[in-house]
Amino acid sequence: MALESKTALVTGASKGIGKGIALELARQGCDVAVNYHSDQAGAEATVAEIAAMGRTAFAVSADVGNAAAAARMFEEVLARFPRLHILVNNAGTQVWKPLLDLAEAEWDRVIATNLKGCFLCTQLAGRHMKQQGGGRIVNIGSGCNKVPFPNLVSYTASKGGIEMFTRVAAMELGKYSITVNCVAPGAIEIERTKLEMGDYAGTWASLTPLARVGQPVDVARAVAFFASDAADFVTAQTLWVDGGAFTHPNWPHPVGS
Repeated sequence: MALESKTALVTGASKGIGKGIALELARQGCDVAVNYHSDQAGAEATVAEIAAMGRTAFAVSADVGNAAAAARMFEEVLARFPRLHILVNNAGTQVWKPLLDLAEAEWDRVIATNLKGCFLCTQLAGRHMKQQGGGRIVNIGSGCNKVPFPNLVSYTASKGGIEMFTRVAAMELGKYSITVNCVAPGAIEIERTKLEMGDYAGTWASLTPLARVGQPVDVARAVAFFASDAADFVTAQTLWVDGGAFTHPNWPHPVGS
């Protein structure tokens, strides 16, 4: 297994893409700390699935956008894992609302969770990894790193910020043998996205060159690559896991004709 005997912390891993990442890292040999904010039952279900693979896992609660809570989370994780090899900044939230209607509190909540949380956890993990001789940090971006998403202004701003934050962090942390990369998913079928429209998979499959919707494991495999020795000389990069959807142009004729 590519990540045998490694340890990982995945934020926002009680469901969706975060859960898929946690499970894939475990399949590749990792022991995993499963962060959650409100969905304790979901986090415990993720832990149970990892334990069934024969790996060690535990749930840890924290609002990653709160500095004190993030620090407590790392204290708990490092009490269980004397060395943390991998951090995946996945925790995120969004508010679907037009720019002119978005409340300041809604903007603040999205930016705090998605962007500030990425900063706080990267800083805490980076300090530890510097002392331990290196590590891997993988941030989860979005298709809106590449194109603007109307009615998701705070989410789009946060994810765009994460991509540039990834590059800066990679430049600063490289000398400590810490790589920092970003995985940017496209349309991924999870609990939340299934509620966005009546036929989420079918709608997005028709807009995607690979003619299917993405699954959490598609994102998770990209994360596992960045976390592995195969990516030892790869840093400051964004890997698009979108089936080509956000490269596809608005073209008046069918592609390939």
